[in-house]
Amino acid sequence: MQHKSQQRIRRIAVAATALAVAAGTLTACSGGASGGGGADGGYRIAVLLASSQNGYNQAVGDGVKQEAAKLDPNIQITILDGQFNSGTQLGQLETAGTGNQYDGVVVVPSDGTALAAAFPLGNGIPVATVLNPIGPDIDNMDPQVEGVVSTVAVPPSDAAATQAEDVVSYCKDINPCKVALLVGQLNAPLDVAREKAYRSVLEKNSNIQIVATVEGNYDPDASATSISNVLQTTPDLNVVLSNADQQAKGAQIALEDAGIDPKSVYLTGGGGTQEAVQNVRDGIWKADYLNFPVSMGSAAMQQLYNSLTGAEVTAWVNADEIGGVEPYANKTTLEKSPDFTGEWVG
Repeated sequence: MQHKSQQRIRRIAVAATALAVAAGTLTACSGGASGGGGADGGYRIAVLLASSQNGYNQAVGDGVKQEAAKLDPNIQITILDGQFNSGTQLGQLETAGTGNQYDGVVVVPSDGTALAAAFPLGNGIPVATVLNPIGPDIDNMDPQVEGVVSTVAVPPSDAAATQAEDVVSYCKDINPCKVALLVGQLNAPLDVAREKAYRSVLEKNSNIQIVATVEGNYDPDASATSISNVLQTTPDLNVVLSNADQQAKGAQIALEDAGIDPKSVYLTGGGGTQEAVQNVRDGIWKADYLNFPVSMGSAAMQQLYNSLTGAEVTAWVNADEIGGVEPYANKTTLEKSPDFTGEWVG
């Protein structure tokens, strides 16, 4: 009976989410319930990572587990590997959304648009999403489908535009300023949005030449190969603009292999790995868009727990505001936070 009561409470909370999407912050209808369907009475949470082999995703998973341990030691966490395959992850979500195996889901979508097909989930359990939303609009952080209770992320186009605007500042006295765009996956919605935002800013400046757009696949080796190929035709490259630290690391390797001091090039990434933070502090990279994946996983778990227990749920948690550090970092901004080392290794 207790479990049936819990299901009713969750359905009410999900319905409240759908009605309050435009409000940004919402309060579930019923509160005070606790306990899930696990053997010890704890909630059973499925964590669907885009890839369990990816360091960023692993850090999100660590944050979920750390927060769950604080909230209730009986919470059971199950990590599922999406293998960077949107079809695989969709199948995992559909399975979690049927039957009585889980009480809630935290997901790092490989393709948030594709995952929308799973909603509403058959069993009505709540879902918190990290890094990007679930639904057709990748820049809309409010829940777009019934069942998503919270999104912990920033609009990717806004973040990418911020990176590009800093490149414009760097290039202001360089003509032509030759820029290589190093994006994760050229066909992934998240990276498509980023590339579009890069171009929307850079192409307004006549002195900037985008000489290449290449794929790094969030891998240093693949990125080193891509930038080495760019340097074959453009050895006087001025800027490597990347959305990921693993890729910026590969670009640095390619520059060094070509006999180019990376400090002589505007090199930037995204993610906030410990190595990236140190490289910015040392002046090897000019900037880095910091992410806080452990804190993001923790925030997602907190919001999911709030939904399960009838507490207030924040529909959008701005991921730029949870790390305690200015997110778009350069050497000067990092000097204001001397103890910050980054939340993950990469």
